[in-house]
Amino acid sequence: MSKQIIECVPNFSEGRDTSIINLIADSVKSVDGVMLLNVDPGKATNRTVFTLVGTPEQVIEAAYRAIKTASVLIDMTKHTGEHPRMGATDVCPLIPVSGITVEETLKYAERLAKRVGEELSIPVYLYEYSARNASRKNLATIREGEYEGFSKKIQLSEWKPDYGPSDLNVKSGATVIGVRDFLVAYNINLNTKSTRIANAIAFDVREQGRIKRIGHPVTGEVVVDEAGQPIRIPGTLKSVKAIGWYIEEYDTAQISMNLTDIHQTSLHEAFEEVVKKADERGIRVTGSEIVGMVPKSVLVDAGKYFLKKQKRSLGISEKEIIALAIRSLGLNEIQTFKPEERIIEYMTEDTGLNKLRSLDLDAFADLTASENPAPGGGSIAAYVGTLGAALGAMVANLSANKRGWEDKLDYFSASAESLYIIKDRLIRLVDEDTQAFDQVMVAFALPKNTDAEKTSRKDAIELANIHATDIPLETMKTAFSAFPLLKEMVVEGNQNSVTDAGVGALCALTAIEAAYYNVLINISGLTGEQIKSKYKSEADKILEEAKVFSSDIKTLVLKVILKS
Repeated sequence: MSKQIIECVPNFSEGRDTSIINLIADSVKSVDGVMLLNVDPGKATNRTVFTLVGTPEQVIEAAYRAIKTASVLIDMTKHTGEHPRMGATDVCPLIPVSGITVEETLKYAERLAKRVGEELSIPVYLYEYSARNASRKNLATIREGEYEGFSKKIQLSEWKPDYGPSDLNVKSGATVIGVRDFLVAYNINLNTKSTRIANAIAFDVREQGRIKRIGHPVTGEVVVDEAGQPIRIPGTLKSVKAIGWYIEEYDTAQISMNLTDIHQTSLHEAFEEVVKKADERGIRVTGSEIVGMVPKSVLVDAGKYFLKKQKRSLGISEKEIIALAIRSLGLNEIQTFKPEERIIEYMTEDTGLNKLRSLDLDAFADLTASENPAPGGGSIAAYVGTLGAALGAMVANLSANKRGWEDKLDYFSASAESLYIIKDRLIRLVDEDTQAFDQVMVAFALPKNTDAEKTSRKDAIELANIHATDIPLETMKTAFSAFPLLKEMVVEGNQNSVTDAGVGALCALTAIEAAYYNVLINISGLTGEQIKSKYKSEADKILEEAKVFSSDIKTLVLKVILKS
């Protein structure tokens, strides 16, 4: 399972006093593991937007400290600014980014809201997915009346806060907390300087569309409904806000878009629709730019879309998929798009835990050959399995691209993609096996001077040995899952590559047999006979079935080779 990452984008009612902004930033940075990605102050709005990411526990702790700091430093009785606001911390959304669902994120928003309300005595309203009734879903509706009008509004029964006191905190105002979708700010570049044309295209695509008129689309008479309200012609893209503008710095017009729900309209869908509408008006799209950061899935989905459009296999590396998305969307036109700096998961990745799989072949072999006890057989087992799955993916990709086999593209693409997932899991197990060994060593190094320390050390060793057994057992299971796909590649794949699939199967068997040794040696350190028996029985079963599978594949491979 991937690491759980959420984003938090708190908006503070201070955009002019850098000392206050810096102190709020310091409170965020005081939480280990949280990354403060961006601080965006606005003088006219007198408002600063922070962007921070991390694990849920870390993020809500950092958000609480920031809200607390803002409540001490910002006095709403003296605040003025162009942007609507109702409190020192006006709004604090949590956004699921990776490895966590909206539903799971909701409980963290509730915990943060409860703590802010109870410990800081700030009235808190829940909004968006966290809203307890429809009337509080929209931020603008909650904020109506702003700070100046809230002392009366909060007294109304329908505006009783979800958490905190039912009287306005005069100094800090009120705060809105909740879970919302990730918003992507996205600009598409046009080969024109005309704001008028850019706006016309924006109105074509944005959900709100344009006002219906008789005659001229801009100056014609507005068509109204029975209530006298203007009738709108909706645009083609759901959950998209858009406007056209001219950017002097780039000397070109752009469609500036907010994709408020990337599940409704993805980045690549927005791009393709603008390309279509621009073409209808004799305009070309020359490229695009993402403002800020995005979840990895946004670009992976785009890359896969363009691969399908090109009738190519999806079973290639994540790096290649993202590179294709960058090229296809023209993200390098205005400035170089660096995935390692613009993709949230890459920014939050702990590279220290990936030290083995980041080494080149020579360095990995040299480290293995050194006097260090790790990486050892368990890591090598996982790496051999990685190569086996990679060979299977190669055969699938070669078959997907074989001329005359176009009708089999989807089949081989799906096989390549599945083998790539297996490959990725096995290569992560290379590091996890070494990390598990290190945890055993740490447990053995614990003090044992007192009875309590001896008991604690014994328990730690047992838990570490259980984890050290789980890792090679997972290597066995993961490598075994490649066998059915490898067999399919021998039978159905490009016969010129049948030996590659066969070697892949041999690698998978080697990985399983090698990991089996590690299961046996690690269960010897466990104290319970029942758990030892359970592990050995499961490992024995996988090994025996793997030998049968491998033998079948070997027979099929030799049949093809000898026949030729």
